[in-house]
Formats: sequence, structure tokens, C-alpha cells
Amino acid sequence: MGKGRILIVEDDRDIVEMIEYNLKMEGYETLSASDGKTGAELAQKEQPGLIILDIMLPIMDGFEVCRILKQKDVTADIPIIILSAKSQETDKIVGLELGADDYITKPFSPRELLARVKAVLRRGKAVKAGSRIERKDVIIDIARHKVTVRGKEILLTLTEFKLLEFMARHCGEVVSRNQILDSAFGPDSMVIDRTVDAHIKSLRQKLDKVKDCIETIRGVGYRFREE
Repeated sequence: MGKGRILIVEDDRDIVEMIEYNLKMEGYETLSASDGKTGAELAQKEQPGLIILDIMLPIMDGFEVCRILKQKDVTADIPIIILSAKSQETDKIVGLELGADDYITKPFSPRELLARVKAVLRRGKAVKAGSRIERKDVIIDIARHKVTVRGKEILLTLTEFKLLEFMARHCGEVVSRNQILDSAFGPDSMVIDRTVDAHIKSLRQKLDKVKDCIETIRGVGYRFREE
């Protein structure tokens, strides 16, 4: 039995073939698109388990593809790994704030890519069924992977959902960035503290009027405020 389908949106055919070969060796099925517009349309039609997305694409760049997919109900929960030659920290932050779950810079090794793919997919499987967390105006339905704020549903990425769930479970406690990294990304993750900050910033924007429920504890980490 296969492990699921992964969509590769990349215009360099050699890179696509390399990624496809390594993913298929691990038991994954693959789809591919060579431009951003086709990639976005294919993602909405096929709804793969994960998307590997290049930034420098014809017709529509990867940042725009990411933005569109995270705004669509049918694709909002699909994890995205950005794959790009852009290695500046600002580019990584932009990608993460748009909702990407990870960011890998070129050149990269197939082994690193597979490790990131497995880590991102593992985070999705870690969602437990039958749980519900209620914190005043925020309700987190673990089984349905749904968050409502004052009765209105908000769309979160997988990583944002895991961050919110972890902090809500530890309501009133100060949690460090390392604790958040271990919870949301796993202890074997290869991400940095700034990644957490980018996701927290995006999460606060989506929480809108109740964004103050997540407090920054300078020099330590974050805290989900007690009621």
C-alpha cells in the first residue's frame, strides 16, 4: 500500500525526476506541475497529502501559489514544503508566514528532503481523535481539525494548528521555543527559532480580536493566557 500522493511543483525537469525517483523508492505516489498556475489547479483538483513547491516558477510564483492554496477550504490543510534557491532569511519568513510548513534551500540532498517530508507528514498523523480544548473564546476540535473563535471558524495551517493546540494544552504555562519546536515539528526537526516566531505571528493575525491570548515572554518564549 502506498504512503500517499505528493505534488511536486517545479519547472526544472531534472530536479523533478530526482525528487520523484526518491519519493517513489519510499513508497509515495507523485504528481507534478511545471508552472505555478497549473500547480495550484492540480492541488485543488487532486488534493494531495503534501506539496513540494518551488518559488521561481513560470506564470505564477510559489509564494502566490502558497497564498492561494491556504485561502481555499479544500487545500488549506495540505502541508507545503517550499523548495527554493532563495536562501535569504526574509524569503524563508515570507514563505512561512504565508502558511508553508517548511522551507528547504537549493542545493539540497534527497536524504534531507525525505527527512523533511516524513517529519511534516508525521505531524499530521499526530493529531488525536476525540479531543476538544475550550479556552474561553477559542475552541479547538482536535478530531475535526477545526478552530473556532467566538463562534467563527478560522483556517489554520497544520503547523499553526499544532502550535495553538500545544499552547492551549499548557494554558498559563510559559513554554520555550525549543518546547514548541519539539511539539509542533518533532525532536528531530531541522528548523530554527525564527521559524516559531514566524508561525506565531501568522497565528496571531488569524486569531484577530483574541490574538492577545498568546503572550510573548521576552527572552523565554510564549504563554497562552489563563482565562
